[in-house]
Amino acid sequence: MTEEFHRIRRLPPYVFAEVNAAKAAARAAGEDIIDLGMGNPDSPTPPHIVAKLVETVQDPRTHRYSQSKGIPGLRRALAGYYARRFGVKLDPETEVVATLGSKEGLANLASAITSPGDTILVPNPSYPIHQFGFIIAGASVRSVPAKPDEEMMRALDRAVRHSVPKPTALIVNFPSNPTAWLADLDFYREIVAFCRKHEIWIMSDLAYAEIYFGDLVPPSLLQVPGAKEIAVEFTSMSKTYSMPGWRIGFAAGNPRLIAALTRMKSYLDYGAFTPIQVAATAALNGPQDCVSEVRALYKERRDMLIPGLKEAGWDVPSPEGSMFAWAPVPPRYAALGSVGFSKLLLARAKVAVAPGVGFGEHGEGYVRIALVENHQRLRQAIRNIRAFLHADSNETPAEKPDVAGEAS
Repeated sequence: MTEEFHRIRRLPPYVFAEVNAAKAAARAAGEDIIDLGMGNPDSPTPPHIVAKLVETVQDPRTHRYSQSKGIPGLRRALAGYYARRFGVKLDPETEVVATLGSKEGLANLASAITSPGDTILVPNPSYPIHQFGFIIAGASVRSVPAKPDEEMMRALDRAVRHSVPKPTALIVNFPSNPTAWLADLDFYREIVAFCRKHEIWIMSDLAYAEIYFGDLVPPSLLQVPGAKEIAVEFTSMSKTYSMPGWRIGFAAGNPRLIAALTRMKSYLDYGAFTPIQVAATAALNGPQDCVSEVRALYKERRDMLIPGLKEAGWDVPSPEGSMFAWAPVPPRYAALGSVGFSKLLLARAKVAVAPGVGFGEHGEGYVRIALVENHQRLRQAIRNIRAFLHADSNETPAEKPDVAGEAS
């Protein structure tokens, strides 16, 4: 009775837990920690969405069980969003299902379509559920490069030729969490053509579709002709409308995959609380100024943080989308690894970030910085990091503390 349960054995200790424990201990000691670690939007949900929730919850009929696949109005609203934003036509009855966030949807679809031993292709680094949703379902995961370029396509070709059994599904995620990379429609055309040829399902995570800062407006993979034959796409209300705690997302696309997810969900949940679904419908159908405001807010934060870090001595690439910066660990701290550097940054600069190795072994050497604090707090984070880096660089070897020991 002491042996660990089978599925739990395949889940390594959560890498972020170590940094989160250090963060909690620092706060318990009264330290002011600037938390740029978790991608948890700090902006309030727009008032008209909250007002619709409050209005709806007054009706006691909405307090009963809801529909697992989402109320019809919400599914129609998501179809309307796809038509406006991407020019993609969706059947709300057969090609859309509402989920308890995109994370739950992806994990449940993984369980619905995966047999033990299946080979799944997952970018590395990537958001943990992309890999572990399938691992929990009993699959074997083969990593492929995460950047949307020819190297990724060559890796997919090798995977098809050398994997036994042949891969059954591929995950893509652009704008990407954690790397913030974007893909264009030409890349999606390559992906769709490849996967149609080799009969591989595609699951596209488009949770950050509305957070972009440059000329490339993130497309939907479903815009590619023929994509719906093999693909399903996950979207979320969390970032677009600052609704992370509401837990509303969607899967849209291939009817067979949508039917599989719908059937799985029918055994597992009764859907989100009806007033939340009604409020989400109001968000999708209502004024979209709030979406532009959220995008502008993250851009302003990016444009403050990235130059500020460079002036502080930390050169971080400027993201073109998502709410994250993918920051290489400064060379002088490379030996610490991403976890050690994250803990050192917490101890010395009072700034929490997410260690890159938590997103896969190829995330080692990076940390993810989330743009989830206001301007004043970001300025303070820059000052703290500058003071830490400058003080550390000015210490002589005799004066320098054992940073490896301190970070452990």
